[in-house]
Amino acid sequence: MAETKISHLLLDFFGTVVDYSPSRTEQDYARSYGLLRRFGASLSYQDFLVLGEETFGAYDARAAEDFTEFSMYEPSAEILERSIGRIAEPDEIAAFVTSYLSDWNSAVHYPDGMALLLHDLAREYRLAVVSNTHSPTLVPDHLEHLGVGDLFDTVVLSVEVGRRKPHPAIYQTALDRLGIEPGSALFVGDTYEADYAGPRSVGIRALLIDPRRSTPAPDADRLRTLFDLRDRDLRQEWTRSAAPSVGHRGY
Repeated sequence: MAETKISHLLLDFFGTVVDYSPSRTEQDYARSYGLLRRFGASLSYQDFLVLGEETFGAYDARAAEDFTEFSMYEPSAEILERSIGRIAEPDEIAAFVTSYLSDWNSAVHYPDGMALLLHDLAREYRLAVVSNTHSPTLVPDHLEHLGVGDLFDTVVLSVEVGRRKPHPAIYQTALDRLGIEPGSALFVGDTYEADYAGPRSVGIRALLIDPRRSTPAPDADRLRTLFDLRDRDLRQEWTRSAAPSVGHRGY
């Protein structure tokens, strides 16, 4: 069998490049709550957390039906209206989105050595990020803070594509922007359906960060962390098995 060359690495972001908590209640949202209070809200802090969890959860549930992505502005506008009893002004919504993302970001951490790893990988492969997110600025801002923004040929975000992983459109958008065929790409992420089954369904090979061996991915396709790529010969010959079906979304 002829060697199949990998020229591009497509990387998930949250849980792959950075560590994070997806929680909407564990972080300290005091800044966002204080903003609501200044806008006229009278609900308690705990009620604010419950409202946020319920509102975002409802949007996520609807999005899971067809993988249509939503913007932070949509649930934020609803949270504001239900908190302050009126339709919020655009500048109030924008301020809340900025504050909420800042609070949520307190649980995002950069693994030691990640920037160096990405620089090393960029010497061998072209890099891209393909991420589910409700904000068009969140991932690019983190890449800049990590000092690696210029290493990536493109950053493909679900909020801009309008579809979240594992919808085929987001992977195809990445391939189109990069001008490559699926066989030239390798996807690496930490969620089975979004980062393994999804890419494989459109012909992109994938490795899954699955240190607990909790998914059906074969052992040969598992990593403990992204750092395991240092020990993998990604230009080796690959045998592509039948792609698994795609179910619910993942981040």
